[in-house]
Amino acid sequence: MQFLKLHIFISLITIIIFVLPISSQSQTSDTGSASPGSGPSNANTEPPKPDKRLFGVVPNYRTVEASTPFKPLTPRQKLGIASRDSFDWPTFPTAAAMTFVMPGKAETRAYGTGWSGFANRYARSTADQIIGNMLTEGLMPIALHEDPRYFRVGSGSFWSRLGSALSQIAVARSDAGHLRFNTSEFVGNAIAVGIANTYEPNLRDFDNSAEKLGLMIGTDMFSNVIKEFGPDVKQRVFHRHQKKT
Repeated sequence: MQFLKLHIFISLITIIIFVLPISSQSQTSDTGSASPGSGPSNANTEPPKPDKRLFGVVPNYRTVEASTPFKPLTPRQKLGIASRDSFDWPTFPTAAAMTFVMPGKAETRAYGTGWSGFANRYARSTADQIIGNMLTEGLMPIALHEDPRYFRVGSGSFWSRLGSALSQIAVARSDAGHLRFNTSEFVGNAIAVGIANTYEPNLRDFDNSAEKLGLMIGTDMFSNVIKEFGPDVKQRVFHRHQKKT
């Protein structure tokens, strides 16, 4: 858990440094650039579609702009999102990183040491990632008629956007567009931990299983924050690069 907390802290500091100036500038420009004849020309402007891979690495297949009209996904589309998130290549280095924060340090010694021990843990961690994604983004949303997408706000104050990113772990949309508790996230990850108990002896302890569940949900929450602010960080860095050239 310390690994996850450290990375969330570093990411939030980075986002604050890069995004707060952009937020303040955009709010100023929005209030200062309005003119009587400028409104109608932008009325039909569609928001840009999110990049499918943030920074060329982070999978972003389930992000949609919140300002776009809501359209429910078909079961096939939900499975498509889950499959792309589960088997895209960044899943595998992420699984490698997660081997270093597996709960139950004493129990994981049974997996061996050196490269063979790492490979043993890595195979289990990869299975965790794939099973968790397929359940929370595909199978459970289909069964419960929930929408697995992340609805990116993209505008407003930093804190309101951060609150939206964090709250979407607990609040999801139904296929009818209504807000409801995100059962797919919590129950799906709980089932994934239960399945992992069959091939990870280190999880056959309530505290270790609870830590694993918290790690999986916390990782998804961290992912939401990156999806919300990643495009702003990219814009900031790209803008600086343009100024230098």
